[in-house]
Amino acid sequence: MNQPLAFQVALSDPYEVAIEKVVAALKEEGFGILTRIDIKAALKEKLNVDFRSYVILGACNPHLAHRALQSEPLVGVLLPCNVTVEASDGGALVSIANPEAMLTIPPLTENPEVLAVAAEARARLERVALSLKA
Repeated sequence: MNQPLAFQVALSDPYEVAIEKVVAALKEEGFGILTRIDIKAALKEKLNVDFRSYVILGACNPHLAHRALQSEPLVGVLLPCNVTVEASDGGALVSIANPEAMLTIPPLTENPEVLAVAAEARARLERVALSLKA
C-alpha cells in the first residue's frame, strides 16, 4: 500500500510562531521534542551557505516508542518522528513524517505490534496536522 511520506500543512503564521504552534499541537497528542536541529544555522556553520529558516524537530511519544521498542528493537533507527518547519512565502510549511510510510522493510512489516504502534502514531500525527489547519 502506498503511504504518503509526510503530512503537510501550510501556515500563514511567521516561522517562529509556527514552530511554537507545532510544538504545542504535538504536546496535545503526547509528543515531546527530543531534538531541534536548526538547518539554516548548521549549513551556515558547516558550509558557509545561506539557507531559508528550516528546523527539524525530533518528536517522540514515550508510550508509543516504548511499545514499539519492546516489540522490535530495530524500530529505534526510525525514531524519533521528524517534523520540519520551514519558512515559506507568507508563512511556514510544516511537514510531519508518516510513521506507517517508514515501515516498508521486514521485520518491521511482519510485526503486528509495531504496525499497531505506527497506526496509532499516524492517527495522532494526523490530528496534529488537522489542529494546525484549524
